[in-house]
Amino acid sequence: MKADDTPERDEPLEELIEIEVYGAKNEKPPKAKKYRIRIDKVKHDVLKSHISGRELVNLAGKDPTRCAIRQKLHGGQVKTIEADEEVDLTAPGVERFMTLCHDQTDG
Repeated sequence: MKADDTPERDEPLEELIEIEVYGAKNEKPPKAKKYRIRIDKVKHDVLKSHISGRELVNLAGKDPTRCAIRQKLHGGQVKTIEADEEVDLTAPGVERFMTLCHDQTDG
């Protein structure tokens, strides 16, 4: 591994890492070609280790102007992710994501 945390050419990448498995153990997942994340009850495969809140909402098939994304961390903590905020999927403790949509109501 180079000093800037990019893999060397001969360092093998895992094919697919399920983020929820490592998050439940509060462990940092290894670098991979694909990361499997869960948003609500649906699993999605993403090709990068960093993803924005807006991308997560879009991946869930929701309207980013009406919905927010929340990140569930190891130990039960929940954090709201802003649309332009980057989430590091390889950080220890990342378990899953949940959408929170705000419906317009009269009154």
